[in-house]
Amino acid sequence: MTPITEVEGRRVSLSNLDKILYPATGTTKGEVLHYYAATVGGVILPHLRERPVSFLRYPDGPDGQVFFTKNPPPGTPAWVETTAVPRSEDPGARQVVVRDLASLMWAANLVVEFHTPQWRVDAPEIADRMVLDLDPGSPATVVECCAVALWLRERLAADGLAAYGKTSGSKGMHLLVPLEPTPSGEVSAYAKRLAVEAEAALPELALHRMKRSLRPGRVFVDFSQNAASKTTATPYTLRARPEPTVSAPVTWEEIAGCREAGALVFRAGDMAARLDRHGDLLAPLNDPEKARPLPA
Repeated sequence: MTPITEVEGRRVSLSNLDKILYPATGTTKGEVLHYYAATVGGVILPHLRERPVSFLRYPDGPDGQVFFTKNPPPGTPAWVETTAVPRSEDPGARQVVVRDLASLMWAANLVVEFHTPQWRVDAPEIADRMVLDLDPGSPATVVECCAVALWLRERLAADGLAAYGKTSGSKGMHLLVPLEPTPSGEVSAYAKRLAVEAEAALPELALHRMKRSLRPGRVFVDFSQNAASKTTATPYTLRARPEPTVSAPVTWEEIAGCREAGALVFRAGDMAARLDRHGDLLAPLNDPEKARPLPA
Protein backbone atom coordinates (compact mmCIF):
# COMPACT_ATOMS: atom_id res chain seq x y z
CA MET A 1 0.00 0.00 0.00
CA THR A 2 1.30 3.47 -0.90
CA PRO A 3 1.69 5.62 2.23
CA ILE A 4 -0.35 8.81 2.23
CA THR A 5 0.63 11.79 4.32
CA GLU A 6 -1.08 15.11 4.86
CA VAL A 7 0.95 18.18 3.92
CA GLU A 8 -0.60 21.59 4.51
CA GLY A 9 -4.07 20.07 4.26
CA ARG A 10 -3.32 18.11 1.08
CA ARG A 11 -3.15 14.33 0.86
CA VAL A 12 0.13 13.37 -0.80
CA SER A 13 0.99 9.80 -1.81
CA LEU A 14 4.61 8.88 -1.05
CA SER A 15 5.86 5.61 -2.54
CA ASN A 16 8.85 3.27 -2.17
CA LEU A 17 10.44 5.23 0.66
CA ASP A 18 13.10 2.56 1.31
CA LYS A 19 14.16 2.34 -2.32
CA ILE A 20 17.85 3.19 -2.81
CA LEU A 21 18.14 5.93 -5.41
CA TYR A 22 21.83 6.76 -5.09
CA PRO A 23 23.72 3.46 -4.76
CA ALA A 24 27.09 5.17 -4.24
CA THR A 25 25.88 6.60 -0.92
CA GLY A 26 22.93 4.32 -0.16
CA THR A 27 20.62 7.33 -0.18
CA THR A 28 16.98 6.27 -0.17
CA LYS A 29 13.93 7.89 -1.66
CA GLY A 30 12.72 8.67 1.85
CA GLU A 31 15.92 10.60 2.48
CA VAL A 32 15.44 12.50 -0.78
CA LEU A 33 11.94 13.48 0.30
CA HIS A 34 13.25 14.55 3.71
CA TYR A 35 15.87 16.69 1.98
CA TYR A 36 13.26 18.56 -0.02
CA ALA A 37 10.74 18.87 2.81
CA ALA A 38 12.86 19.48 5.88
CA THR A 39 16.25 20.69 4.69
CA VAL A 40 15.62 22.99 1.72
CA GLY A 41 11.84 23.38 1.48
CA GLY A 42 11.92 26.90 2.84
CA VAL A 43 14.63 28.10 0.45
CA ILE A 44 13.84 26.21 -2.74
CA LEU A 45 10.19 27.26 -2.87
CA PRO A 46 10.89 30.98 -3.51
CA HIS A 47 12.92 29.90 -6.55
CA LEU A 48 10.12 27.63 -7.80
CA ARG A 49 6.77 29.13 -6.98
CA GLU A 50 6.53 31.82 -9.67
CA ARG A 51 7.98 29.79 -12.56
CA PRO A 52 6.74 26.88 -14.70
CA VAL A 53 8.67 23.78 -13.75
CA SER A 54 10.23 21.16 -15.99
CA PHE A 55 11.25 17.81 -14.54
CA LEU A 56 14.20 15.54 -15.18
CA ARG A 57 12.84 12.29 -13.77
CA TYR A 58 14.87 9.30 -12.63
CA PRO A 59 12.43 7.04 -10.74
CA ASP A 60 14.91 4.14 -10.59
CA GLY A 61 17.90 6.30 -9.71
CA PRO A 62 20.43 7.98 -12.00
CA ASP A 63 21.59 4.61 -13.35
CA GLY A 64 18.08 3.79 -14.58
CA GLN A 65 15.86 5.46 -17.12
CA VAL A 66 16.24 9.25 -17.08
CA PHE A 67 13.83 11.44 -19.03
CA PHE A 68 13.02 15.15 -19.28
CA THR A 69 9.43 16.37 -19.33
CA LYS A 70 7.73 19.74 -19.32
CA ASN A 71 4.15 18.43 -19.31
CA PRO A 72 2.30 17.59 -16.08
CA PRO A 73 2.81 13.84 -15.49
CA PRO A 74 -0.17 11.49 -15.80
CA GLY A 75 -2.11 11.37 -12.55
CA THR A 76 -1.21 14.91 -11.48
CA PRO A 77 -3.66 15.77 -8.66
CA ALA A 78 -6.26 18.42 -9.42
CA TRP A 79 -4.93 20.58 -6.58
CA VAL A 80 -1.47 20.90 -8.18
CA GLU A 81 -1.41 24.21 -10.03
CA THR A 82 -0.61 24.29 -13.73
CA THR A 83 -0.20 27.20 -16.10
CA ALA A 84 -0.51 27.60 -19.86
CA VAL A 85 2.88 27.61 -21.60
CA PRO A 86 2.06 27.46 -25.33
CA ARG A 87 4.67 25.86 -27.56
CA SER A 88 4.78 25.79 -31.35
CA GLU A 89 4.34 22.02 -31.36
CA ASP A 90 1.66 22.11 -28.64
CA PRO A 91 -0.35 25.35 -28.40
CA GLY A 92 -2.37 23.96 -25.49
CA ALA A 93 0.65 22.94 -23.40
CA ARG A 94 0.60 23.43 -19.66
CA GLN A 95 3.29 23.07 -16.99
CA VAL A 96 3.28 22.56 -13.25
CA VAL A 97 3.83 25.47 -10.88
CA VAL A 98 5.24 24.39 -7.50
CA ARG A 99 3.94 27.03 -5.11
CA ASP A 100 3.75 25.23 -1.77
CA LEU A 101 5.22 22.41 0.28
CA ALA A 102 2.49 19.95 -0.70
CA SER A 103 3.22 20.48 -4.40
CA LEU A 104 6.95 20.20 -3.70
CA MET A 105 6.50 16.87 -1.94
CA TRP A 106 4.22 15.54 -4.68
CA ALA A 107 6.83 16.46 -7.31
CA ALA A 108 9.76 15.15 -5.27
CA ASN A 109 7.96 11.81 -4.94
CA LEU A 110 8.27 11.48 -8.72
CA VAL A 111 12.06 11.64 -8.19
CA VAL A 112 13.02 14.74 -10.09
CA GLU A 113 15.50 17.42 -10.79
CA PHE A 114 13.72 20.76 -10.89
CA HIS A 115 14.41 23.05 -13.86
CA THR A 116 12.98 26.55 -14.37
CA PRO A 117 13.20 29.33 -16.97
CA GLN A 118 14.48 32.85 -16.39
CA TRP A 119 10.94 34.30 -16.48
CA ARG A 120 7.86 34.09 -14.27
CA VAL A 121 4.39 32.79 -15.05
CA ASP A 122 2.86 36.27 -14.96
CA ALA A 123 5.26 37.56 -17.64
CA PRO A 124 6.21 34.84 -20.15
CA GLU A 125 9.35 35.56 -22.15
CA ILE A 126 10.15 38.60 -19.98
CA ALA A 127 13.23 37.61 -18.00
CA ASP A 128 13.87 38.85 -14.47
CA ARG A 129 17.31 37.26 -14.30
CA MET A 130 20.18 36.23 -16.54
CA VAL A 131 22.17 33.01 -16.32
CA LEU A 132 25.64 32.14 -17.56
CA ASP A 133 26.32 28.40 -17.45
CA LEU A 134 30.04 27.71 -17.08
CA ASP A 135 30.71 24.22 -18.42
CA PRO A 136 34.28 22.86 -18.25
CA GLY A 137 35.69 20.70 -21.01
CA SER A 138 37.99 18.00 -19.59
CA PRO A 139 40.66 18.27 -18.29
CA ALA A 140 39.30 21.64 -17.10
CA THR A 141 37.26 21.46 -13.89
CA VAL A 142 35.30 23.78 -11.65
CA VAL A 143 38.65 25.41 -10.77
CA GLU A 144 38.80 26.90 -14.26
CA CYS A 145 35.10 27.76 -14.04
CA CYS A 146 35.84 29.81 -10.95
CA ALA A 147 38.57 31.75 -12.74
CA VAL A 148 36.15 32.61 -15.54
CA ALA A 149 33.44 33.46 -13.00
CA LEU A 150 35.70 35.98 -11.28
CA TRP A 151 36.37 37.73 -14.58
CA LEU A 152 32.66 37.78 -15.41
CA ARG A 153 31.82 39.18 -11.99
CA GLU A 154 34.08 42.17 -12.58
CA ARG A 155 32.76 42.65 -16.10
CA LEU A 156 29.16 42.58 -14.90
CA ALA A 157 29.96 45.01 -12.09
CA ALA A 158 31.28 47.44 -14.69
CA ASP A 159 27.76 47.43 -16.15
CA GLY A 160 26.18 47.92 -12.73
CA LEU A 161 25.07 44.30 -12.40
CA ALA A 162 25.59 41.94 -9.45
CA ALA A 163 26.27 38.24 -10.01
CA TYR A 164 25.53 35.37 -7.64
CA GLY A 165 27.06 31.93 -8.01
CA LYS A 166 25.92 28.37 -7.54
CA THR A 167 27.36 25.04 -8.49
CA SER A 168 25.59 23.21 -11.27
CA GLY A 169 25.56 20.09 -9.11
CA SER A 170 27.44 18.40 -11.92
CA LYS A 171 30.81 19.60 -13.27
CA GLY A 172 30.43 23.35 -13.60
CA MET A 173 28.73 26.36 -12.14
CA HIS A 174 26.08 28.97 -12.87
CA LEU A 175 26.19 32.74 -12.49
CA LEU A 176 22.81 34.39 -11.94
CA VAL A 177 22.07 38.10 -12.27
CA PRO A 178 18.83 39.76 -11.04
CA LEU A 179 17.36 42.03 -13.71
CA GLU A 180 14.55 44.45 -14.17
CA PRO A 181 11.99 42.77 -16.46
CA THR A 182 13.58 42.51 -19.89
CA PRO A 183 12.57 40.61 -23.06
CA SER A 184 14.36 37.28 -23.16
CA GLY A 185 15.82 38.02 -26.58
CA GLU A 186 17.58 41.13 -25.28
CA VAL A 187 18.97 39.22 -22.32
CA SER A 188 20.23 36.48 -24.62
CA ALA A 189 21.97 39.01 -26.86
CA TYR A 190 23.69 40.67 -23.89
CA ALA A 191 24.73 37.31 -22.43
CA LYS A 192 26.24 36.33 -25.78
CA ARG A 193 28.25 39.55 -25.87
CA LEU A 194 29.63 38.76 -22.42
CA ALA A 195 30.60 35.25 -23.52
CA VAL A 196 32.39 36.62 -26.59
CA GLU A 197 34.21 39.18 -24.43
CA ALA A 198 35.22 36.47 -21.95
CA GLU A 199 36.79 34.43 -24.75
CA ALA A 200 38.64 37.50 -26.04
CA ALA A 201 39.95 38.37 -22.57
CA LEU A 202 40.75 34.77 -21.55
CA PRO A 203 41.52 33.01 -24.85
CA GLU A 204 43.22 30.01 -23.26
CA LEU A 205 40.47 29.56 -20.70
CA ALA A 206 37.05 30.68 -21.95
CA LEU A 207 35.00 29.75 -25.00
CA HIS A 208 31.70 31.07 -26.32
CA ARG A 209 31.22 28.38 -28.99
CA MET A 210 30.12 24.80 -28.41
CA LYS A 211 32.42 23.39 -31.09
CA ARG A 212 33.65 20.07 -29.72
CA SER A 213 37.22 20.38 -31.00
CA LEU A 214 37.68 23.62 -29.05
CA ARG A 215 36.29 22.37 -25.74
CA PRO A 216 39.16 20.41 -24.10
CA GLY A 217 40.73 22.36 -21.25
CA ARG A 218 38.45 25.37 -21.64
CA VAL A 219 35.24 26.64 -20.06
CA PHE A 220 32.25 27.01 -22.34
CA VAL A 221 30.34 30.16 -21.35
CA ASP A 222 26.88 28.96 -22.32
CA PHE A 223 24.51 31.90 -22.79
CA SER A 224 21.77 29.87 -24.50
CA GLN A 225 19.75 29.19 -21.34
CA ASN A 226 18.49 32.78 -21.46
CA ALA A 227 16.26 31.87 -24.41
CA ALA A 228 12.63 31.89 -23.32
CA SER A 229 12.24 28.21 -24.22
CA LYS A 230 15.24 27.06 -22.16
CA THR A 231 15.57 26.16 -18.48
CA THR A 232 18.28 25.91 -15.84
CA ALA A 233 18.64 23.63 -12.82
CA THR A 234 16.79 25.32 -9.97
CA PRO A 235 18.84 26.36 -6.93
CA TYR A 236 18.98 23.55 -4.33
CA THR A 237 17.73 20.83 -6.67
CA LEU A 238 19.36 17.42 -6.39
CA ARG A 239 20.98 16.16 -9.58
CA ALA A 240 20.82 12.79 -11.32
CA ARG A 241 24.42 11.93 -10.53
CA PRO A 242 25.99 8.89 -8.83
CA GLU A 243 25.79 10.77 -5.50
CA PRO A 244 23.04 13.18 -4.34
CA THR A 245 24.88 16.32 -5.36
CA VAL A 246 23.13 19.67 -5.09
CA SER A 247 23.03 22.75 -7.29
CA ALA A 248 24.24 24.74 -4.30
CA PRO A 249 24.72 28.49 -3.87
CA VAL A 250 28.30 29.47 -3.09
CA THR A 251 30.00 32.61 -1.81
CA TRP A 252 32.44 34.67 -3.83
CA GLU A 253 35.04 33.88 -1.20
CA GLU A 254 34.56 30.18 -1.94
CA ILE A 255 34.81 30.84 -5.66
CA ALA A 256 37.99 32.89 -5.27
CA GLY A 257 39.54 30.24 -3.03
CA CYS A 258 38.72 27.23 -5.22
CA ARG A 259 41.93 25.31 -5.95
CA GLU A 260 40.76 21.71 -6.51
CA ALA A 261 37.98 20.02 -8.41
CA GLY A 262 36.21 18.65 -5.34
CA ALA A 263 36.25 21.91 -3.40
CA LEU A 264 32.77 22.98 -4.47
CA VAL A 265 30.94 19.66 -4.45
CA PHE A 266 28.01 19.70 -2.04
CA ARG A 267 25.71 16.79 -1.27
CA ALA A 268 22.30 16.65 0.31
CA GLY A 269 23.83 15.96 3.72
CA ASP A 270 25.91 19.15 3.55
CA MET A 271 23.08 21.57 3.04
CA ALA A 272 21.58 21.92 6.52
CA ALA A 273 24.87 23.20 7.91
CA ARG A 274 25.39 25.49 4.91
CA LEU A 275 21.95 26.99 5.31
CA ASP A 276 22.51 27.50 9.04
CA ARG A 277 25.71 29.35 8.21
CA HIS A 278 24.74 31.32 5.10
CA GLY A 279 20.97 31.29 4.74
CA ASP A 280 19.82 31.54 1.13
CA LEU A 281 22.74 33.11 -0.70
CA LEU A 282 20.48 33.53 -3.73
CA ALA A 283 17.69 35.40 -1.94
CA PRO A 284 18.64 38.61 -3.82
CA LEU A 285 17.37 37.00 -7.03
CA ASN A 286 13.84 37.28 -5.63
CA ASP A 287 14.25 40.80 -4.22
CA PRO A 288 12.93 43.47 -6.63
CA GLU A 289 15.18 46.02 -4.93
CA LYS A 290 18.23 44.12 -6.22
CA ALA A 291 17.11 44.07 -9.85
CA ARG A 292 18.98 46.30 -12.27
CA PRO A 293 18.46 47.19 -15.95
CA LEU A 294 20.62 45.85 -18.72
CA PRO A 295 23.05 48.48 -20.00
CA ALA A 296 21.77 50.50 -22.93
